[in-house]
Amino acid sequence: MNDARTAQPAAPADLDGWLARLEAAHPTAIDLGLERVAAVGRRLGVLDPTARVITVGGTNGKGSVARTLEGVLNGLGVATALYTSPHFQRFNERMRIDGAEVSDAALIEALGRVEQARSEAGVSLTYFEHTTLAAFDLFGRSGAAVWILEVGLGGRLDAVNTVDADIAVVTRIARDHAEFLGDDLEVIAAEKAGIFRSGRPAVIGQPDAPAALRRIALEVGAGLVEAGDAFTWGEGDDGLWWWRCAGHHWCGLPAPGVSGRAARGNVATALAALVQLPEGTGADPEAVARILGRIRVPGRLERIGTGSLEWLLDVAHNADGAEELARVLDDGAASGWTRAVFAVASRKDAGALIDALSGRIDAWYLPQLDEPDMRHADELARELAAAGEPVVHCGDDVAATLAVLEEQARPGDRVVVFGSFRTVAAVQAQKGWG
Repeated sequence: MNDARTAQPAAPADLDGWLARLEAAHPTAIDLGLERVAAVGRRLGVLDPTARVITVGGTNGKGSVARTLEGVLNGLGVATALYTSPHFQRFNERMRIDGAEVSDAALIEALGRVEQARSEAGVSLTYFEHTTLAAFDLFGRSGAAVWILEVGLGGRLDAVNTVDADIAVVTRIARDHAEFLGDDLEVIAAEKAGIFRSGRPAVIGQPDAPAALRRIALEVGAGLVEAGDAFTWGEGDDGLWWWRCAGHHWCGLPAPGVSGRAARGNVATALAALVQLPEGTGADPEAVARILGRIRVPGRLERIGTGSLEWLLDVAHNADGAEELARVLDDGAASGWTRAVFAVASRKDAGALIDALSGRIDAWYLPQLDEPDMRHADELARELAAAGEPVVHCGDDVAATLAVLEEQARPGDRVVVFGSFRTVAAVQAQKGWG
């Protein structure tokens, strides 16, 4: 058996070198459990931060809730640290302090400190575990008053859960990562509820959430803050909306920068978490409304207009996300055709995504992403053909696929990019939007 304390090669000189080393450092890419990461975290002294911690879990919407919390708190003058995953163009996107990405130099130093502690602990870490601990190390050194931590996968056994949440948020629950979490919504919800803590608020952002969330919150003695009960929201006048929670009644809130009905639920959930903090309880509603109007969440139903075309970028990669994308398309019909750029990971249920968008796409474009765990474009073409969907281009790389699409597109057409974070990232990179 290899001892993780044996001599290691010299530390990489740059961030790309570090990330490549971490990808190969552990036998499996995903290895759920807290023992190893906790052992290293204790050596680093990062598991008991003086900052208040908001942990955000769920299946869909957690990135939007985390970014909204960051934006509002920063706008209110609260020093924040944000940890999210995955990233689009730069690994540094995963770690932000006061709204700015952490530098390569700071990351390299933090990764080195984690590596030293890992070697001393005599364990190996996954890429996600190692980089999560690096985030904790950087955030602790930053002096940020509030940490916002997005769960990577599940909740109970995710590396983020080695730090106790002062406020735990669970967004919408849906089927995803079935190979790790199963496909029973109650079982999935129970895993997500593993971030709840006794005597601390548990914010549940889905009005019709699986019963396991409420049950486990009550079992651990968390303070329930449930959508549809403790907080509600609805339409106001002139496209504005209102939100109520625990004595707060905020009106005149602007439409979220993200499209779709789920977007308001995500903002409402973020606000419910916000008012669990002293800074949120005393916040000026008009100031919060102004801040909300400026917040944008990249890659989540993100609209970009370029000349005569409108682009809609969405990381939807499961049925729930694709159904919300379908509602957005239905609510705002394009004057021309709707064209889709679609690529999906091999482990995802491509058929469920196709079914959700059925009849809404006039032309499908299927690039072949140069990554081993992405579904082959020819396979997607066969699934789409079986569903009666019109595939017009298949199998080229992203650059060639977009060239064909833009040659065929006409003024008033809408281009929808979805299926995976990597699909959106590849189009962003090609278009220079990252």
